[in-house]
Amino acid sequence: MACKNNSKKTDETLSVMERAKAIHERVITLDTHCDINVKNFTDSINYTQNLESQVNLPKMKAGGLDVAWFIVYTGQDSLTDSGYKKAYDNAMAKFNAIHKLTNEIAPNDIELATTSDDVRRIHKSGKKVAMIGIENGYPVGLDIKNVKKFYNLGARYMSLSHNGHSQLCDSNTGEADDVWLHNGLSDLGKEVVKEMNRLGMMIDVSHPSKKAMQDMVELSKAPIIASHSSARALCDHSRNLDDEQLEWMKQNGGVVQTVAFRAYLNTEKNEARQAALNKLRHQVADSLGLKWYGRWAFRNLDKETQAALKANPDWNAIPDIVNEKISKIKDFPKDVSLEDFVNHIDYLVEKLGIKHVGISSDFDGGGGIEGWSDASETFNVTLELVKRGYTEEEIEMLWSGNLLRVLDEVEAVAKTLN
Repeated sequence: MACKNNSKKTDETLSVMERAKAIHERVITLDTHCDINVKNFTDSINYTQNLESQVNLPKMKAGGLDVAWFIVYTGQDSLTDSGYKKAYDNAMAKFNAIHKLTNEIAPNDIELATTSDDVRRIHKSGKKVAMIGIENGYPVGLDIKNVKKFYNLGARYMSLSHNGHSQLCDSNTGEADDVWLHNGLSDLGKEVVKEMNRLGMMIDVSHPSKKAMQDMVELSKAPIIASHSSARALCDHSRNLDDEQLEWMKQNGGVVQTVAFRAYLNTEKNEARQAALNKLRHQVADSLGLKWYGRWAFRNLDKETQAALKANPDWNAIPDIVNEKISKIKDFPKDVSLEDFVNHIDYLVEKLGIKHVGISSDFDGGGGIEGWSDASETFNVTLELVKRGYTEEEIEMLWSGNLLRVLDEVEAVAKTLN
């Protein structure tokens, strides 16, 4: 009898798997937030290779990720002419890298899209699709003409701040000490919002403060997006949107792109696991006569020390040794997983309605969870959505339909303003 039940369960599981595979093949999968490093866009090292990066062409093909929004990101620095110039140069280097990928490195494999029609045409041709978003309006500097320049380079959304207040608006990070620079949008920020509406560039509210978001919602004549944020009711982090913000988003007609970022999905679970992992990593490193450096500590080391560690086989073996030890520890804290991620999608769909929810990873910018750790595991998201009872039509909306609808509506508004 037990064997019969197991056999039946296997058949049911297979049917779900087969259904998910068919849906995943048919819908256009779109991820609104994939960070880049210009070092991976050269003639010798680039996205045609299966690099360590979470996103590249082999991983996109393996996981069936059709559209990647590559991010022109600049960190926040001083609000000075020299700061703006450095940020502008950094932004241009990233624009140039993305264009090099699509025009020179792999034009037969991936093409740049700026409209929803482009996305569908390129996808139909069998190529992967690149789109461009700007994370932080800081490189605009004090020259509003840069918004049009970035638009002409292919940018189709922009966040007006990142971590730290920009010249355009306050950041969510102001919550930590309740110190604000503009109390929302600055006067220049208000002009930039109008210019984005005029051009047809989506306004991204994932990093700005709640007051800045409120100002943008009130000022914008077009729907807005949160390119990579989750539900604050499930995870109390200032990068997430609370129920009042979700209501603003719904009334505005925009879309929230749920983000697969551990600390924004389940802070307690993530912190417990990271603490346990770090303890184990330090122990293993110590046993090998080495010192363990986490991601950020490693980045702060001088180049010679980094190179020496990368060339050390013992250092490179630490992650595998740690994973082997974890597998033998019965009560090791669980990782933030795909289930946690889709719990946020469920919540957002319940609060906003299916038309206002989408999907993002923040790969290569800190994103990635158990089950969707890089682009090669993209199918697992579709599988989990099928398991939860979402229909093909709903899954298509979540993966790309809703975001592309907003892009179309933003373009339509722009036509009325010119």
